Amino acid sequence: MGALTSYRLRLERKRWRVRAFRKRRELRSVVNRTSAIRSSDILVFSTMRNERARLEYFLRFYRELGVNHFLMVDNASDDGSREFLREQRDVSLWTTGASYKRSRFGVDWLNWLQMRYGHGHWTLVVDPDEFFVYPFCDTRPLRALTDWLDASSIKSFGAMLLDMYPKGAISDVPYTPGQNPFEIANWFDSSNYTIKRNRLYGNLWVQGGPRARAFFSDLPERAPALNKIPLVKWHRSYTYVSSTHMLLPRGLNQVYDEWGGEKASGCLLHAKFLDTFAEKSAEELTRGQHYANSHEYRAYHSKLKDDPSLWCKWSEKYINWRQLEILGLMSKGNWA
Repeated sequence: MGALTSYRLRLERKRWRVRAFRKRRELRSVVNRTSAIRSSDILVFSTMRNERARLEYFLRFYRELGVNHFLMVDNASDDGSREFLREQRDVSLWTTGASYKRSRFGVDWLNWLQMRYGHGHWTLVVDPDEFFVYPFCDTRPLRALTDWLDASSIKSFGAMLLDMYPKGAISDVPYTPGQNPFEIANWFDSSNYTIKRNRLYGNLWVQGGPRARAFFSDLPERAPALNKIPLVKWHRSYTYVSSTHMLLPRGLNQVYDEWGGEKASGCLLHAKFLDTFAEKSAEELTRGQHYANSHEYRAYHSKLKDDPSLWCKWSEKYINWRQLEILGLMSKGNWA
């Protein structure tokens, strides 16, 4: 990377940090318990709207993983999400009625909260329908992973977003609030993925899976990106650029080994495809607050009218992280 490109990326990082600082005015504190955060705590940052049905399991899952505190932004929910989160002792909550789109889809809000409260912590940025799995997660807590990353001087950890879905029509089995979603959506595509490298930011760009084949079969290049870098040892000078797909400084995006080896990586099990999805996609299409004039939700809406099944003969039923490693979807690298 040349000196001019490096200089431009430094300016871009400064611009996103200044923007996040300004966007802090859009956030109103509902309850702030950040004084209870200890220097060694692992933090989750998340933004959401109308996710009350998911929140109970979401919090339980990450508490059991070893997360100590949740910093959440509620974007004008009206389903009781805010009231539920306000009562959780390990949650600090902010609310806003400002535009999700104009906050760069929540990135500005979370960049500010990470800048303010995440410095020096391992921070995990996930949506309420994303569940982090990593090598040995069935026997080792998240702190074992972050301790190993610290000992290895690794600042960021990549994870592929793995879309999970049921066998049969999406609407066949109703989801019960608080239920483990993977009791219903427990299948995934074991292949059908493309990978390319973003030359400017140095991150990988992964697409494919059930969303590409079922909703973007005519334009697969417009399918949602599946590459994520959700776990970072945060410094106040860092910034996410586009969701959790890429960061600045650029070196944080090197979560893969370009010399042919394998770095440790994980997956985010994505529990989007439950029976609640049709209603959610219709709401988001009406709001028009998503990327590229909500083209993703337009694709969902047009296909969901037929109540499709995402299952196919190449679908694989989820067992555990070892299965994902065997399939090449994640790696334990040199973490033994």
